[in-house]
Amino acid sequence: MSEPIRVGDTISVSYRGKFENGEVFDTSEGRAPLKFTVGAGQLIAGFDKAVLGMQVGDKKSFTVSPEEGYGEHRDDLIIDMPKTYIPPDMDLYEGLQVQLQDNEGNPIPAIVIAVGDDAIKMDVNHPLAGETLSFDIEIVETGLEPDLSGCGGGSCGGCNACG
Repeated sequence: MSEPIRVGDTISVSYRGKFENGEVFDTSEGRAPLKFTVGAGQLIAGFDKAVLGMQVGDKKSFTVSPEEGYGEHRDDLIIDMPKTYIPPDMDLYEGLQVQLQDNEGNPIPAIVIAVGDDAIKMDVNHPLAGETLSFDIEIVETGLEPDLSGCGGGSCGGCNACG
């Protein structure tokens, strides 16, 4: 029998993430399990906490509040971007998902909310901000070597290092 999972352990997990209405927003099904180091900030806090004490083969369902997930939706993250910053040949429309960059060149996903004559209104909140999320997980492996790239290798909608 394996040791209970602790902060600092690198593990792999099969998962299915769902919204409150049951719609699946992400899953490892058909892909490699999600590999991450517990407590390293690679995933949302609620996911990190949920695996503590589990062992290989354990299954669990849990819910993550916005505070333990991607935070509340913030109005101050609705921005107006001058149209001069947008390539002139880009077809902009409401609902378009685009990728911006911060001052260090890190990607920031954004959604076009409105297209004006001089500016584009964009929402740069994380797409899962404000959402209560449910997960079904199974611990696949423990005792793994950590990835040095800063990301667990899966999305889970949760890799803070990747965006």
